[in-house]
Amino acid sequence: MDQKKRTEIASLGQFGLIDLLTRDFSAKNASTVKGVGDDAAVIAPARGEAVLCTTDSFYEGVDFDLTYFPLKHLGYKVVTAGISDILAMNALPAQITVSLGVSAKLPVEALQDLYEGIAFACNEQGVDLVGGDTRASMTGLVVTVTTLGHAKKDKVVYRTGAGQNDLICITGNLGAAYMGLQLLEREKRVLADVENPEPQFKGYEYLLGKYLKPRPRTDIVEALAAEKIVPTAMIDLSDGLASDLMQICKSSACGARIYLERIPIARQTTALAEEMHADPVVAALNGGEDYELLFTVPLSMQEQIMKSGLVDVIGHITPASTGCYLVTPDGQDIKLKAQGFPDPA
Repeated sequence: MDQKKRTEIASLGQFGLIDLLTRDFSAKNASTVKGVGDDAAVIAPARGEAVLCTTDSFYEGVDFDLTYFPLKHLGYKVVTAGISDILAMNALPAQITVSLGVSAKLPVEALQDLYEGIAFACNEQGVDLVGGDTRASMTGLVVTVTTLGHAKKDKVVYRTGAGQNDLICITGNLGAAYMGLQLLEREKRVLADVENPEPQFKGYEYLLGKYLKPRPRTDIVEALAAEKIVPTAMIDLSDGLASDLMQICKSSACGARIYLERIPIARQTTALAEEMHADPVVAALNGGEDYELLFTVPLSMQEQIMKSGLVDVIGHITPASTGCYLVTPDGQDIKLKAQGFPDPA
């Protein structure tokens, strides 16, 4: 960030800051009756539609590191996280609120960068910013995003509907976001005492993009609707394939078999994992923050889902008594564990 220009937050005051950060946002959705500027937003969904609501909080030092996380990218990513939760219910996003806990170390210009990323994501996804709050923080930057979405009541998909022999489908590839984080953490450690650091990212730009600026899979939900495919269960991949699949199995009272050779892993993910002496399969299973969609469809839809070219079919649902397993190419069953990865030190 340009250090030559620094406007202290205190010089604007709370309401002046809110006015500055939200002045370029305008409503695009018919369901947004009143957005920013009153005591509460007013939302009016269409007849027969359900309103969905989800909230995510992101803490500096826990969920992101401003040493290497550009604030514009952070703004985009926090919107993506909320939108992804709505998409995982087979719904489309419509409104968000953003609340900040801000430490005195950040100038107004930094928050403008954050909101530039938020605005870019909102414009890209057709989402309205309809409110929020700003407060002082003693522990660094905190961003809380509440996302509202809508869908026909009979089209909402839960985690509870997976049935015997349903196909397990995923969008995109897995493990890239986690390996992008590992690359950033490695360069931070290596260059900690270097006066003019030059991080080595060449050849791994895709991984950085997957971690710093993941795109929500709105395209998949829209494509499924166009194909008249309604999943039986769905979840977004924010905690890792193993953990999120087990969430579906727990909610649907079922087991699962997924096949190692069917899990899509990007070449850059494999290359960096090998360079760092890590296992790309472990990254794919437990990495998290891919924000892809994991869902199930009836076996009778196999031909239709395969023809669509939208997803990879990686396994099938089994009885609860059989548990959740990864099957290797030589036929070995490895029990899935919802371990996730620890936060980087």
